[in-house]
Amino acid sequence: MRIAIYAFDGITMFHLSVPQMVFDEVSRQGLAPWETLVFSDDAGPIRTAEGYEIGGLNGPQAAAKADIVVVPSWHDDGRPATAGLRRLLTREHDHGATVVGLCLGTFPLAEAGLLTGRRVVTHWHAFDLLAELHPSLSVDEAVLYIDDGDVITSAGTASGLDACLHIVRTHLGASAANRIARSLVIAPHRDGGQAQYIQRPLPDGADDPIADVLVWALNRLDEPLPVHRLAAAGHMSSRAFVRAFRRSTGTTPAAWVRSRRLDEARRLLETTDHPIDRIAADCGFGSATTFRQNFAEAFRTTPSDYRRRFDASA
Repeated sequence: MRIAIYAFDGITMFHLSVPQMVFDEVSRQGLAPWETLVFSDDAGPIRTAEGYEIGGLNGPQAAAKADIVVVPSWHDDGRPATAGLRRLLTREHDHGATVVGLCLGTFPLAEAGLLTGRRVVTHWHAFDLLAELHPSLSVDEAVLYIDDGDVITSAGTASGLDACLHIVRTHLGASAANRIARSLVIAPHRDGGQAQYIQRPLPDGADDPIADVLVWALNRLDEPLPVHRLAAAGHMSSRAFVRAFRRSTGTTPAAWVRSRRLDEARRLLETTDHPIDRIAADCGFGSATTFRQNFAEAFRTTPSDYRRRFDASA
């Protein structure tokens, strides 16, 4: 297996090291003769986000006939990829290489036209930007990586480790991936998805007539909050309120209330030792069962597992 990893000015040391660390461990462990190489646009040195200069890189021709081409990250502003990088990704993909975009590395793959019509993932901070620049994509916030066969994308930062371990697992089996994970002291497979980490603040706009209703509702999450009650709090008819609510928040009142209940539940799981039944009641869920079902659907994990992972008191 020959794996080419793209480096560019401004990349972070962590993002650049993730694929090389995982894939080089395959060879170090004697599991398979995998070879990694790092290339840049012109074989010249690059300067990382941390200020280090890295030299000794290959030129883009080194990526020719690679089995896998990895773009480990990208610029935060989602700027267009260079024409040379786009051509390289397209050419190697056409020649049979698997193309991988880790974290913001999804953006150059989209620029190269390799993701059109596909379901993809990137860092949750960049969901809106990716959707704005590439409206044909279906962005999934609930997963850590997506393997589409010839193209793989991953969620933010450490999710690159999950995606690279998945590649090892796909080619060499679960035993090899578990051995690599043990060597690197990381989980061979993480449950849940990126949705667990997303913060969802209130929409901006102090003069928005819906804003006061949102604040009012946040103080009453333990109470029933049907549309007619929310509309009454805003001194509007239910129909007018639903239209204004969608204009302001981009979603429905029911979906917004459910998300805010789940956000409050996450806060209580992180900061208190309240039992699940009490958290369910405090957040307005009809029962602990309903709470667990909604939590699992939203975050791909259970309340108990989430608490173990994010318990602030620990």
